[in-house]
Amino acid sequence: MTAPIRIYIADDHTIVRDGLAVMLQVHSDITVVGSGSDGRQAVREIEQLHPDIVIMDIAMPNLNGIEAALLLRDVAPAVKTIMLSMYATKEHIFRALQAGARGYLLKNSAGSELVNAIRIVQSGQRYLSQKISDTVVDDYLLESRVAGPLDALSAREREVLQLVAEGHSSAQVAAMLSLSPKSIETYRSRLMQKIGVSDLPSLVKFSIHHGLISLE
Repeated sequence: MTAPIRIYIADDHTIVRDGLAVMLQVHSDITVVGSGSDGRQAVREIEQLHPDIVIMDIAMPNLNGIEAALLLRDVAPAVKTIMLSMYATKEHIFRALQAGARGYLLKNSAGSELVNAIRIVQSGQRYLSQKISDTVVDDYLLESRVAGPLDALSAREREVLQLVAEGHSSAQVAAMLSLSPKSIETYRSRLMQKIGVSDLPSLVKFSIHHGLISLE
């Protein structure tokens, strides 16, 4: 008998995590081995649990799903990621695929489609939500994407950007990333210059627009 597909669920809403777990556990070929509420926690636990597939929300506190997926490519390269998101924009889909996601599902189309996506991704294929236009996929596969503002930032700068936009002080960010407050101020100043903003409200607006943080 084939071993069940081991799933980890990363989403900041308890009701979503619990609901997905209940839905998936009824399938004999799928088992949920863990869940987390933010990207940083998810990366730590996935590195230890080694699930086959991660169901990853994009909009999570402390570290969003796309940045978490990028980290997983280094610490758990065998793990496949399926993004589960409310965002259907080209930018979000492009960034998710570039981060190594093997699947992209819209939250309002989860359910039986998620089970199908899990099985397809586990077999080695890519799965994109039926509600995502084929032209989006064609753009990603056939055209070179014009670099956006986020592409100018390093992974560390994107981490700092998200945490600052979420309202954390430089001292708090420094503690979370094991850096000095002075280093965080340097990162903050540099990234603001790169993305062309000069104050905190503009930085928050930029972060919301590019899906680093959500209004939820």
